[in-house]
Amino acid sequence: MKSFRFQSVLLCLALPISFSSFAQSSLPQLGKDAITEIVKAMTLEEKASLVVGTGMRFAGSGTVIGEADGKVPGAAGNTMNFPRFGIPGTVLADGPAGVRIDPYRKDDSSKTYYATAWPVGTLLASSWDTTLVKEVGVAFGNEIKEYGVDVILAPGMNIQRDPLNGRNFEYYSEDPIVSGYMAASIVKGIQSNGVGTSIKHFAANNQETHRNTINAIVSERALREIYLRGFEIAVKNAQPWTVMSSYNKINGTYTSERNDLLTKILRDEWGFKGIVMTDWYGGKDAVAQMKAGNDLIEPGNKSKSQAIIDAVNNGTLDVKLLDNNVGRILNYILKTPSFLKYKYSNVPNFKAHAAIARNAAAAGMVLLKNSNYALPLNRNLKLALFGNTSYETVIGGTGSGFVSVSHNIPIANGLANAGFFIQEDLKINYTNHIQQDKLAHPQKIALNLGTPRMAPEWEATSETIEKAANISEVAIYTIGRNAGEGADRIVSDFNLTNNEKTVIKNIADAFHAKGKKLIVILNIGGAIETASWKDNADAILLAWQPGLEAGNAVADVLIGNVNPSGKLAVSFPVKYEDEPSAKNFPGTPADNPTEVVYEEGIYVGYRFFNSFGVKPAYPFGFGLSYTQFAYSNLKLSSTTFNNKLTAKVTITNTGKVAGKEVVQLYVSAPKSKLDKPSEELKGFAKTALLKPGASQTITFTLTAKDLASFNTNQSAWIADAGNYTIKAGASSEDIKLTKPFTLSKDIVAEKVNKALIPQIPINELKK
Repeated sequence: MKSFRFQSVLLCLALPISFSSFAQSSLPQLGKDAITEIVKAMTLEEKASLVVGTGMRFAGSGTVIGEADGKVPGAAGNTMNFPRFGIPGTVLADGPAGVRIDPYRKDDSSKTYYATAWPVGTLLASSWDTTLVKEVGVAFGNEIKEYGVDVILAPGMNIQRDPLNGRNFEYYSEDPIVSGYMAASIVKGIQSNGVGTSIKHFAANNQETHRNTINAIVSERALREIYLRGFEIAVKNAQPWTVMSSYNKINGTYTSERNDLLTKILRDEWGFKGIVMTDWYGGKDAVAQMKAGNDLIEPGNKSKSQAIIDAVNNGTLDVKLLDNNVGRILNYILKTPSFLKYKYSNVPNFKAHAAIARNAAAAGMVLLKNSNYALPLNRNLKLALFGNTSYETVIGGTGSGFVSVSHNIPIANGLANAGFFIQEDLKINYTNHIQQDKLAHPQKIALNLGTPRMAPEWEATSETIEKAANISEVAIYTIGRNAGEGADRIVSDFNLTNNEKTVIKNIADAFHAKGKKLIVILNIGGAIETASWKDNADAILLAWQPGLEAGNAVADVLIGNVNPSGKLAVSFPVKYEDEPSAKNFPGTPADNPTEVVYEEGIYVGYRFFNSFGVKPAYPFGFGLSYTQFAYSNLKLSSTTFNNKLTAKVTITNTGKVAGKEVVQLYVSAPKSKLDKPSEELKGFAKTALLKPGASQTITFTLTAKDLASFNTNQSAWIADAGNYTIKAGASSEDIKLTKPFTLSKDIVAEKVNKALIPQIPINELKK
């Protein structure tokens, strides 16, 4: 009997276990069953958890890590896992200049988890080389995958509306064509690894001041032609896995809560197939975000999930709409390395990636001045290096764009590696000064947000400069600037300090008196003032923030191993006040901005400078080379436009060294119903490396959409009838060849939804 009872108990205990196992196996599984079946089987609570991220916390190091799984410490966020449906959590990590994760882990101090700090977005865009940028993306994507990350929160591709935006270094250009094709290229490269991107910040997030609440008041036309156009190009050409909605409001409503932006425009008009996620803590109303088509709320918390549950239960949120959002997230998860159980190594190929970063950095540097062939320099010269950032070079900005690296090469080290002799006493003085400032002002790591502290420039005395002029053969002065997420720059950061200008003049006077040269290097993330001091320099190299191989890349250009071929993707004004946005950036009221009116409308950057005759210090598209190029044989396929038009132009290297040229194609359109810029960029291409005497013919194809302007009254892109001019040039000012063509009648290139309507009239700038 005892034996019988014991067996009965075992049998009774086994029954529920077997039933549970049966129930589990009968559930639909991701990858095996239809998405619709999984959504149908999920509880409301599970659905609400999937569309909300898993929260975040501060690690001991001050960085932010996602809670789910804890798989990748330092990652920005995660999605929830549901094992009973075979749904894994996925990992989302910053950022636009490299994988941003914790470099150390508590459970294994013997290993490091550094990443490559790539050249910043502004530098990559200055290469005007989509093939190169895709190559960077391929290597970048490898690090993302090998560190167990599913989606990188990049690239940043907002328009550089104003030079003072603290995150301009992350972004590509003032022009949407450059921004769009650069973003499409890096997205293609990254996603070729089977990992995803999140293009951001959608849209009109063009300042950091009060970014979470600022109301950007922008006309429909300016939005369509300037602030959305780059995103449209990236979506249509590269299909990023995700899009990140921005913090700000557009015309009164948070972007993450705008159905017209996230559904009508992004999905219905552009054909976006992926998921939309919020920026971290972006927006206010979780239910409104779901209705807008914002699929994923990051980093998420329980109150957001509960709000969604309550809304479904009380009938204010249709569960079918929620099911659509859940379905899109599940389709995204299906593609991820986490779902495919990829065994990541935590050991990317850093050596190969450093070489790619170095090459890309040199390709995007811009030679702004080169009087009397001051560059390239001969090796083995004695150099006097001035400026803090000659010795502590800024490789990238702060915030999401910050990357923990195993090493970085300051300019001084790169020049020494190239065989130059660095004046030792100057090096000692600068490095001691920088170190003392760090001891006096220890940096707080938390998030690396806001304006980073930079040591005040060490003040080189007249005696120090004179000594340097006596014993060194060339002077190099590096001007450094840094900024980042969380704060905008101020005008005094755009301008040089009196000390900087004085030192530059004193160095120039001392070295020029002895027949020696002064080279100025700009180690900056955004435009600065150059007009007041540039005449003192024999050569100016805009190195931007070049990533971890900074010094080696600078040396490559200075010695001529790389012939500079970068060109400006953003205009440099003579003074900040020349910028059309200056009078209303960052908004009103001045002491506590709540709104910013984009009164300049479509006249951003060169569109303004060229159209209104305001001379910039350096124009959009400008950049010098160690060789020269001739433009010839501009030919159009027809003198009348009929559906499309091709333009061909031949570029010949007429100099003495091999080089590459960036060819820019602008179009001037007839002014009929709409005010229009004097010319707009419609295409660009970079030649191959042309040997002296070699030529290459570049072909551009224009469609009706390329010729069209956005007509607000008709909610359509319309190419107006009339006379057009094709302009092939080396910059927006340096037009080499022109050809006219005509359009016999208006063409409606695309009819779109009425969307993003301003709530108040905007007194927009007009010619």
